[in-house]
Amino acid sequence: MEITVKLFAMFRVGRFAAGTYKYRDGITPADIAGELKIPEKDVGIVLVNSRHAKLDHRLFEGDTLSLFPLVGGG
Repeated sequence: MEITVKLFAMFRVGRFAAGTYKYRDGITPADIAGELKIPEKDVGIVLVNSRHAKLDHRLFEGDTLSLFPLVGGG
Protein backbone atom coordinates (compact mmCIF):
# COMPACT_ATOMS: atom_id res chain seq x y z
CA MET A 1 0.00 0.00 0.00
CA GLU A 2 1.15 3.57 -0.58
CA ILE A 3 1.59 6.07 2.24
CA THR A 4 2.85 9.64 2.02
CA VAL A 5 5.47 10.36 4.66
CA LYS A 6 6.39 13.91 5.66
CA LEU A 7 9.38 14.59 7.89
CA PHE A 8 10.05 17.84 9.71
CA ALA A 9 13.03 19.68 11.19
CA MET A 10 16.01 17.46 12.08
CA PHE A 11 14.23 14.34 10.81
CA ARG A 12 14.88 15.59 7.26
CA VAL A 13 18.67 15.61 7.68
CA GLY A 14 20.07 12.80 5.54
CA ARG A 15 16.58 11.60 4.63
CA PHE A 16 13.88 13.49 2.72
CA ALA A 17 11.20 16.14 3.28
CA ALA A 18 8.25 14.24 1.83
CA GLY A 19 7.52 11.33 -0.44
CA THR A 20 5.07 8.56 -1.22
CA TYR A 21 6.33 5.04 -0.56
CA LYS A 22 5.04 1.47 -0.62
CA TYR A 23 4.66 -0.27 2.73
CA ARG A 24 3.23 -3.56 3.94
CA ASP A 25 -0.34 -3.77 5.22
CA GLY A 26 -0.70 -3.11 8.93
CA ILE A 27 2.34 -0.86 9.24
CA THR A 28 2.41 1.75 12.01
CA PRO A 29 4.17 5.10 12.45
CA ALA A 30 6.54 3.34 14.88
CA ASP A 31 7.47 0.83 12.16
CA ILE A 32 8.15 3.60 9.64
CA ALA A 33 10.18 5.60 12.16
CA GLY A 34 12.22 2.46 12.82
CA GLU A 35 12.84 1.89 9.10
CA LEU A 36 14.06 5.49 8.88
CA LYS A 37 16.34 4.99 11.93
CA ILE A 38 14.40 7.56 13.95
CA PRO A 39 14.31 6.52 17.63
CA GLU A 40 10.76 6.49 19.01
CA LYS A 41 11.95 8.56 21.99
CA ASP A 42 12.81 11.40 19.57
CA VAL A 43 9.32 11.56 18.01
CA GLY A 44 7.31 14.41 19.53
CA ILE A 45 4.21 14.64 17.33
CA VAL A 46 2.60 12.09 15.03
CA LEU A 47 -0.12 13.19 12.62
CA VAL A 48 -2.09 10.87 10.35
CA ASN A 49 -4.13 12.75 7.77
CA SER A 50 -3.56 15.96 9.77
CA ARG A 51 -4.96 14.46 13.00
CA HIS A 52 -2.99 13.55 16.11
CA ALA A 53 -2.19 9.85 16.35
CA LYS A 54 -0.07 7.50 18.41
CA LEU A 55 2.98 5.57 17.26
CA ASP A 56 0.98 2.32 17.30
CA HIS A 57 -1.79 3.67 15.00
CA ARG A 58 -2.44 1.32 12.08
CA LEU A 59 -1.95 3.03 8.71
CA PHE A 60 -4.07 2.46 5.61
CA GLU A 61 -3.71 2.96 1.86
CA GLY A 62 -3.51 6.64 0.95
CA ASP A 63 -2.78 7.90 4.47
CA THR A 64 -0.40 10.81 5.04
CA LEU A 65 1.95 10.42 7.99
CA SER A 66 3.74 13.46 9.43
CA LEU A 67 6.53 13.03 11.97
CA PHE A 68 7.83 15.91 14.08
CA PRO A 69 10.75 15.73 16.52
CA LEU A 70 10.60 16.78 20.13
CA VAL A 71 11.30 20.48 20.51
CA GLY A 72 12.59 22.33 23.49
CA GLY A 73 13.01 25.88 24.45
CA GLY A 74 12.47 28.30 27.15
